[in-house]
Amino acid sequence: MLIAAILRSKGPEVVRVAPGATIAFLLTELARHDIGAVVVAEDDRVVGIVSERDVVRALQRSGPELLSDPVSAIMTRDVFTCTTEDTVEDVSEAMTLRRFRHVPVLSGGRLAGLVSIGDVVKSRLSVLEDDRAALEAYIQGRRA
Repeated sequence: MLIAAILRSKGPEVVRVAPGATIAFLLTELARHDIGAVVVAEDDRVVGIVSERDVVRALQRSGPELLSDPVSAIMTRDVFTCTTEDTVEDVSEAMTLRRFRHVPVLSGGRLAGLVSIGDVVKSRLSVLEDDRAALEAYIQGRRA
């Protein structure tokens, strides 16, 4: 299955912030959208990503004055991305090995969506369920 299939079912909407936005604004966006990470973008170009975990660690180091700092101060700059043509299996493996939970999806070099570990697991479970149902139908057909 391709990443494009996940985006077709969940949609291409991506919450994003500019690198100069404050961390307080970032927290507002995370809470307002009930999400765990935000893509940092300039137009449709990914320049970073920030997760709740990044904010918590930075707050522990710097204290509440961090909230007025720009998102660029804590964002991950070396962002792993995938394309709509990558397989769910490949992206799942990369997420597991590299220990991250959100991957921006690019199409033609532009931001096309975001997949989470939950999206990937849901997709893989759906494939397994389809395989199970096909095997069950095959077995029942042979017994009939």
